Amino acid sequence: MDLVNVANKVKQLRHQQKLTIDQLAARTGLSKGYISRLENFRTGASLRALNLIAAALGVEMIELFRRENACPEYVFGRLDDGEFIDRNQAGEYGIRYFALAFEKTDRRMDPFLIEYRPSDKQRELLQHDSQEFFVVLEGEVDYAIGSSDNRRRMKKGDTLYLDAHLPHGATLAPGCDYAAALVIYH
Repeated sequence: MDLVNVANKVKQLRHQQKLTIDQLAARTGLSKGYISRLENFRTGASLRALNLIAAALGVEMIELFRRENACPEYVFGRLDDGEFIDRNQAGEYGIRYFALAFEKTDRRMDPFLIEYRPSDKQRELLQHDSQEFFVVLEGEVDYAIGSSDNRRRMKKGDTLYLDAHLPHGATLAPGCDYAAALVIYH
């Protein structure tokens, strides 16, 4: 299942119908948190959940999987050609996600370029259902795992492989104006 495509399709259909996450949750009987995690591709969806969501949106379930283009066997790209994805209100925290290889709809990995800029707001640690590989491309970030007290400074070239379900998060290191990282979810 292409988690990013399904998430974007649910969000797109919900916005087209001018529904809030609360309203979609009420229509489906699923929790607001679950809908939010699904739309932010932090969790996969069961067929039962997708069926409830499709019914609440008034579409066939297959519509949640439909892509406009056939899936290519390979995709060339550039880091600066990523498609901006609004994920977990990250912009409020100085973070921007750019989906890479998004044209490859049958991919088993989800690569993203993430940019970090200064922000007065601190995001709480997040967790998701996929493993993560993280590499700092530019600048410095403080990466927390388990709790915000367990932080490690990461610099250009540093990597991290993280198992699923561990609370974690990266923030721009103090004194640094910009950082970029490549993250691959699997």
